[in-house]
Amino acid sequence: MPQIHGHCDERFAAVREAFERNFAERDELGAAVTVLVDGAPVADLWGGWADEARTRRWERETLVNIWSTTKGPTALCAHILADRGLLDLQAPVARYWPEFAAAGKESVLVRHLLSHRSGLAGLRQPHTLAELYDWELTCARLAATEPWWEPGTRSGYHAITYGFLVGEVVRRISGLLPGEFLRQEITGPLGIDFTIGLPEQDTYRVAELVQAKPARAAQAALLAQLEPVAVASLLNPATGRAVANTPEWRAAEIPAANGHGTARAVASLYGILAGRGSLEGRRILSREAAERVREGQGGCRDLVVGGGFAHETEIALGVWLSGPNRSYGPNPRAVGHDGAGGSCGLADPESGVALGYVMNRMGTGLADDPRKMALVEAVYAAL
Repeated sequence: MPQIHGHCDERFAAVREAFERNFAERDELGAAVTVLVDGAPVADLWGGWADEARTRRWERETLVNIWSTTKGPTALCAHILADRGLLDLQAPVARYWPEFAAAGKESVLVRHLLSHRSGLAGLRQPHTLAELYDWELTCARLAATEPWWEPGTRSGYHAITYGFLVGEVVRRISGLLPGEFLRQEITGPLGIDFTIGLPEQDTYRVAELVQAKPARAAQAALLAQLEPVAVASLLNPATGRAVANTPEWRAAEIPAANGHGTARAVASLYGILAGRGSLEGRRILSREAAERVREGQGGCRDLVVGGGFAHETEIALGVWLSGPNRSYGPNPRAVGHDGAGGSCGLADPESGVALGYVMNRMGTGLADDPRKMALVEAVYAAL
C-alpha cells in the first residue's frame, strides 16, 4: 500500500478512503484526485508510482496523458469564441471551413461537431499514426469524407476526430490551434498545469501509461466485436498506452486525446463549468454560455460506445450529461468527460462540485471505470 500524500478536509474523509481502496482493492498504480467545492479544494491527493517498474514515485506535479478527458477543455475553446460572438453554434460548419461542405456535409452544424452528431466518427480510408500527427492532412481528409449517418439524427462517439473537427473551426476563426488558444485564454492566465500535447521541457515529470496483459486481452476481445463505424472511430488509427508513451504522440496536437495535466488542472478546467463560467474570481464564460455547454442534444444508444452503458446516454455541447447512468453523480444535469482507461473531469453547477481524477494504470473500459465511480460516489456521500 503506497503512502498517500496531500490534504483532505475532514468532511471529505470518504474520498481519501475511496482513493486508498483504489490502491488496495482496484489495482491502482499511480494516481491523483482533486475535488473543488465552490472553487475551493476540499481534497487534493496523490500517491503510487509514475512508472511500471516502480522506480519513480507519483509526485504532486506528476503529469499524465488523460485521453478523452481532453475533450472538455477543447470544447471550452469553441464556447469562448461563441460567447464573444465570433462563432455561431447553429451555423453550418462550412461558414468557417468552406472545404468541409464536400460529400454532402453542407448542412452539418457546429453544434453537431460538439455533440458527436456530425457523422464523422472516423475516417473511412486507412489513416496511419504518422498521418494523424499531420494536422493539415487529417483535417483535409475529414473535410473530404462523407458522414457515416445522417448528421444531427443521433450520436456516434468521435474518439479521435472530435479534436480535429472542433479544433479546425477554432483555428479558422482565431488563427490558433486549440492547444495555443487554451494556453492564451485559460491555462496561462490561471496558471493551470495542462497542455494539449506535452512540451519537451516537461517530459521528466510525465507518468508512463501502463495496462496489464489481462486488461489488454479483454479490451482486444471487446474491440473485435465492433461495428464498422466504431472501428473507424476507435481503431483508425489504433492508439493505446504504447503509442501514448512515445515522443511522437506527446509532441503532436491531438485535442481529443493527448491532453497532459495533473488532477488539480483537470478539476480547475471542469471547475469553470461548475462555477457557471467563473474560476478563482476570473470569468472565462458568461453564465449563459456556461449553461449552454450542458444543453442536451437528445438521448440515444450511441453508435460507437452505446453498448458500454446500461441506459441511453446524452451528449451535450462538448461534455456528457450524468443522466440515468449517474456517471457524474446523482444530479442528472451534472456533466463531465471520461478518458480511456479511467481518467475523469466532472462539473456539477448545482452543488458547486468539480472533480479531476488522473491515473496511469489503464482499465479496460471507455467510461465509468470502477476507481472513478468510487471517488464520485464518495464525494456525493460527503455533501
